[in-house]
Amino acid sequence: MKTKQVSKLTILSFNVNGIRAATRKGLLTWLNKTKPDIFCAQETKIHDPEILDEKILRLKGYNAFWNCATEKKGYSGVLTYSRLKPKEVKIDFGNNILSQEGRMQLLDYSQFYLLNSYFPHSNHELTRLPYKLKFNQAFLSYIKKLDKIKPLILTGDFNVAHQEIDLARPKDNVGNPGFTDEERVWMTKLLKSGFVDSFRYLHPQKVQYSWWSYRFNTRVNNIGWRIDYFLVSQRLAKKVKRAFILDKVKGSDHCPVGLEIKI
Repeated sequence: MKTKQVSKLTILSFNVNGIRAATRKGLLTWLNKTKPDIFCAQETKIHDPEILDEKILRLKGYNAFWNCATEKKGYSGVLTYSRLKPKEVKIDFGNNILSQEGRMQLLDYSQFYLLNSYFPHSNHELTRLPYKLKFNQAFLSYIKKLDKIKPLILTGDFNVAHQEIDLARPKDNVGNPGFTDEERVWMTKLLKSGFVDSFRYLHPQKVQYSWWSYRFNTRVNNIGWRIDYFLVSQRLAKKVKRAFILDKVKGSDHCPVGLEIKI
């Protein structure tokens, strides 16, 4: 497939919470209607790429790339559909935590890197918080090196609400998974390292969420969290035209988030 030349990109990102389930709920129909230039999915829950290739990946007009958690069924995994053909797609980040559990996918385009990521959840009772913090540190070290080569677009489920505005009940959730001091401090450190939260950059005071628990009618009552992001290198910030959350789109406990950027 030839590389499509564009001056403006629309990229969508969606934690689908199981791509087979999302497909049954109309994911591919929705994608064919919305036609983003790039679509990033997280938590595909596919351990075998053959399953993806045969039954799900054939979306007309797109190149398809995936990274599966091959060591554990029904867990993690990321997937990217792209109308633009990248120069390279990387899922092996060496002998370190970034290569574990099918959590990352780096797409190298001529003018930027795109990193599709599904961050670890710190889990109830914070049993995986040390693992997540180790992942976070390795992630930050890696992207700082990449940013010296060319600018980055970072997207995915970061599993953290950065500020109180990013969740409906901050006082009740202090110290809970996704809203611990450690996770929030790391997110601040990431942004201070030369990256911009595109949604908050364009909408400093807007209250909108991208994830709701399946329990207690939280989505109906909009008791949610904003934990899905598009971050960009600072030198790309002024090229961001739109940053948005499609909170009316169903099919998962998350909703898609989007970025429109001039390239």
